[in-house]
Amino acid sequence: MRWKRGHRSQNVRDRRYMGGRVGRGGMQMGCGGMLLLLVLSVVFQTDFFSLLGPSMQTQAPTGSPQTQPPPGEDPEGERVDFVNFLIDDIQGVWQQEFPALGARYSNTTLNLFRDSVRSACGFGQSATGPFYCPGDREAYIDLSFFDELDRRFGAPGDFAQAYVLAHEVGHHVQTLLGIDRQVRQSQAQNPRQANQTQVRMELQADCLAGVWGHSAAQRGLLERGDVEEGMRAAAAIGDDRIQRMSGRGYVNPDGFTHGSSEQRVRWFRRGLESGDPNSCDTFGTNNL
Repeated sequence: MRWKRGHRSQNVRDRRYMGGRVGRGGMQMGCGGMLLLLVLSVVFQTDFFSLLGPSMQTQAPTGSPQTQPPPGEDPEGERVDFVNFLIDDIQGVWQQEFPALGARYSNTTLNLFRDSVRSACGFGQSATGPFYCPGDREAYIDLSFFDELDRRFGAPGDFAQAYVLAHEVGHHVQTLLGIDRQVRQSQAQNPRQANQTQVRMELQADCLAGVWGHSAAQRGLLERGDVEEGMRAAAAIGDDRIQRMSGRGYVNPDGFTHGSSEQRVRWFRRGLESGDPNSCDTFGTNNL
């Protein structure tokens, strides 16, 4: 991608040096348990962490203090610059798109963190990957996820990283348009279809990420190979591929929450090719 270093966005909050791990001296919980509570909190928009009691709720991040490096010596400095550029560029596109959708766009904030972070949806950890919290309408990312995307999932490249962030902003778009609320109501009324409904929501966010990608291409920000990087990333984090990587040895479509690799690529491509948010209606089709 073509972008310039040094941009600083008012929509980025750097929380990487605000403390260490969560939970020392209080009730301990493994990554799996924290992830489960985070998912439940996001799905039902209820703070399930309150079930852990006040000792866990009030526990502040503890551990070895993280000292902020001197200016110019941040090992993640280039990535910080990149996401600062991206969050403003992505949201600039949605500022232009929203009037035609009959709505007004308001910016989300991107929170950078390390290891763990608290949001209105509860505690998030690096192991959960990037996420968007509709409770506070903010996005969260541990920049080390980009290493995971490259080394573990085999999806390197700056446009692969941009796709991930544009997907999270896509969830913000869904929240502003009332789609998120409708999805949660539908899941509560028909819990047996909750996973399938969640898949449609995630695929729509992929398509919305593609809408931004279309604009980036039109404005000459993409270079040769960028589209392929984005497609590779979409395929790399499909539910079927992740299930195979987990060592299960089989794929269980009933357990999908984000869609298969083929579906994610298809809907990301649809947004890329059309540049039209109205083409992203994953809820109005029987053929995902």
